Amino acid sequence: MARYTCSFNVSISLERLQPSLIEVLQSCNFDIIYDTGDYLMAREIPGHVTFAKLVTVEVLIDKSVTTPQEVQMHFVIKNEELPLQLDNHCYQMFQVVQSEIAKNEHCQLMENENVAS
Repeated sequence: MARYTCSFNVSISLERLQPSLIEVLQSCNFDIIYDTGDYLMAREIPGHVTFAKLVTVEVLIDKSVTTPQEVQMHFVIKNEELPLQLDNHCYQMFQVVQSEIAKNEHCQLMENENVAS
């Protein structure tokens, strides 16, 4: 199973974060399948890759360290594909999501931490 994680600190209010995050994920070809306010799960829309390569994104909004000006989010981006190549589909989608969050006009990226496993 390919699995990539990252954490973001962004300068945005909690009220504006949720719609902005949903917009970013939808622009990356993901469909929101679960949303509790501080946890969000999205699945890549089928049709472009095989079922095993479909990517799932889980986002945890860490409200314990959130301030009115800054929000911390933890992302897990994974699929069932074995990561036999460094540049596999899951990693490519990981890069797309990171890029879209970094260039999102509604939030200013404060910090980014990546881990691949």
